[in-house]
Amino acid sequence: MHKIISNELISPNTAKMVVEAPYVAQHRKAGQFIILRVNETGERIPLTIADSDADTGTITLFYQIVGKTTTDMSKLTAGDALTDVAGPLGHPTDIQNFGTVVCVGGGIGVAPVYPISSAMKQAGNRVINIIGARTKHLLIMENEIGAIGDEIIVCTDDGSYGRKAFVTEALEEIIAREPVHLVVAIGPVPMMKALCNLTRKHDIHTMVSLNAVMVDGTGMCGGCRVSVGGETKFTCVDGPEFDGHQVDFDELSTRLTSYREQEQESIAAHECKLEGVTGNA
Repeated sequence: MHKIISNELISPNTAKMVVEAPYVAQHRKAGQFIILRVNETGERIPLTIADSDADTGTITLFYQIVGKTTTDMSKLTAGDALTDVAGPLGHPTDIQNFGTVVCVGGGIGVAPVYPISSAMKQAGNRVINIIGARTKHLLIMENEIGAIGDEIIVCTDDGSYGRKAFVTEALEEIIAREPVHLVVAIGPVPMMKALCNLTRKHDIHTMVSLNAVMVDGTGMCGGCRVSVGGETKFTCVDGPEFDGHQVDFDELSTRLTSYREQEQESIAAHECKLEGVTGNA
């Protein structure tokens, strides 16, 4: 069991959880993730480790409340516990002194960008961070991201905060003004695809972290398979980061929606059960 230290809602559908996981906190590196179970009958879901504290043995997770499991997570409070936290999993980010690195995070993707940006800065890079969301209340970790880089650009689709622009526009302006040696992009698939189309034209190496459907996290189930450079890769053991110019984003998009109907049925049944409990109370 892993004790929850805090669990707070930071936007209408996004929450931040700090949970005890001493082994993970001591050994995790930027880019790695964990798989958790809320309870013994719960499904396994992967979440990137946004931060950790080896001294207190805690890790910080950000998650979107979109289905049954994340809804159950959002109802937990300090003192409750998660049944399982397995990790750290996946390959760490390749951290070197590349020169100028632009880290782009969209939506919940800002959370996994944070440790990568921090590690890149510690390695001596000039780090420019671009974070974006559809609207102001969906932006996360602006202060944390802003504190670790050389520059931060905030974009919202509707112009409710920061610049009214897509993150691709901000990146294009940076590329036009100075040499960029590496781009790291994490966020919705359409965003990563658009960024990779842009950087391909400029021959800028681009790494993306993929959020494929995942079950066991050990490469045995094959659920998280993706096509990279025409070859089948498993996100859990070969990734989660890949050369964005080699990823088949169209296939990834299709696979991410494969279980949408079942997910909707699950959350609908869960909500009905909760309403029944409330009605009997």
